[in-house]
Amino acid sequence: MPPAESAPPPPASPTTATATAAPTTPTAPTTSATADTSTTADTSGGASSAAARAAGMAAAEADGAAGTADAAPAQAADRPGAVRDAGARARLAARAAAEEASALGHAPVAPDATASYGDHPDQVIDFYRSGTPAGGARPAPLVVLLHGGAWRAAYDRAHVSPLAAYLAAAGYAVASVEYRRGPAPGSPAAGSDSPDSPAGQAGDTAPAPAGRWPETFDDVAAAMDAVAALAVTALGEEAVDPRRTVLTGHSAGGHLALWAAARHVLPTGSPWRLDAPPPLRGVVALAPIADFGTAIRLHVCSDAVSDLLGAPEHRADRLPHADPSVLLPTGIATTIVHGSTDNVVPPQVSEAFTRAAAAAGEEPTVAWLPETGHFPLIDPAAQAVAAVADEIAQLAW
Repeated sequence: MPPAESAPPPPASPTTATATAAPTTPTAPTTSATADTSTTADTSGGASSAAARAAGMAAAEADGAAGTADAAPAQAADRPGAVRDAGARARLAARAAAEEASALGHAPVAPDATASYGDHPDQVIDFYRSGTPAGGARPAPLVVLLHGGAWRAAYDRAHVSPLAAYLAAAGYAVASVEYRRGPAPGSPAAGSDSPDSPAGQAGDTAPAPAGRWPETFDDVAAAMDAVAALAVTALGEEAVDPRRTVLTGHSAGGHLALWAAARHVLPTGSPWRLDAPPPLRGVVALAPIADFGTAIRLHVCSDAVSDLLGAPEHRADRLPHADPSVLLPTGIATTIVHGSTDNVVPPQVSEAFTRAAAAAGEEPTVAWLPETGHFPLIDPAAQAVAAVADEIAQLAW
């Protein structure tokens, strides 16, 4: 992946914060008297404006001028693109590799139950029972977790099972969703070393094609429609309260989380469109591939977005159905958590999404984690995961 571009940081806004992670020992969040209702807002006209924005984006990309992204509000030395010294770049790469090894080095944690939401082997959800029933006999909030891995089949939900177990120990019922990923049957496949690896580096091998259109979206939509009932069946109504559902996901899973929270503003006629906002307390997207124009320009995850959308002639038609940055406003409480030294999904991607949200009249909460890369956000051994749990708690409780 080419280095992320350097630009002056934008002015701070009331909903942008630099988070300092706390120690990682999971504790039950403090409960509040928040009513069991989902956050909603007027989203009229969202589908038509999404189509217009997507058409403009596709035209700009065709002209070689996909929207230039400003840098995230992090220290210049913390951004991959701002590090000009070869030694500093090498140290940054070494730290990122160590973060990745730590996050992916945990043994998978078996779920308490698994349920199917379809007939395909990948159409399953793992459920983890809350280990700390906070609030006495009150059922636990439900956290729906969508794993990353650039929508590629080599990477499944197992690598986020330690995070699922961590969140369960912190007082949540957790549903970890599997879904179909690329390549589609009959497509050529190649290897890659990690779920989300930087592109454009010497020695990279071409990864397998990313995503399956429309199956990836079919599955996430079906899983979200079924998860509440499946959670109650798997864990018991005394153990889980689907009325307090928070959706979270990492990297490509962060994209899917934002997309799933925006199904009510999909274009009219979309097979995944909902007539009303989904019943969510909110969404917490972790280093999400949240703005497709910026991700394509920066070749994020070895051009995974281009793979997901298919052949170039499909891009203009598919962007309005897939890109979170054009599916706005949603009226759903949204938080972005992103590390300032992420060299897999650069901070510019989340910053572009927040600008698009602001232009649509929404202000997502953004937590920038200093000197943090891509993988600590899912690593129970890293301090960053405590910040993730805190952001989930702000919505769930």
